[in-house]
Amino acid sequence: MLKQILLVGLGGSVGSILRFLVSKITYTQSSFPWTTFIVNLAGCFLIGLLTGLAVKHQFLDANMRLLLVTGFCGGFTTFSAFSIENVYLYQSGNYLNLTLYVAMSLIAGFFAVMLGLGLGKF
Repeated sequence: MLKQILLVGLGGSVGSILRFLVSKITYTQSSFPWTTFIVNLAGCFLIGLLTGLAVKHQFLDANMRLLLVTGFCGGFTTFSAFSIENVYLYQSGNYLNLTLYVAMSLIAGFFAVMLGLGLGKF
């Protein structure tokens, strides 16, 4: 278990650092959040690529999946984890839970941030 925790932590650290660097490189003073958009799309592509390669070619063992998929991609963007979960729901034909998960995550997430901001200013 300690080895798994360390692998996720190492991958997450590298992913978080890369996210910070990408945000510095891609920062614009636009009203659209391009930096987050770019990171989220890159993370989604990467988690899909790694997962697809792992499934088709079995080139990632369990430890490498923890390091790269859970750790790195999770540290780089949790949106990638959210997206792959939605793909799994879609692939399993669980369209009701897919719709509920997407809608509830977006709506509840928005209001949770609003609530947190409100309480933080209280």
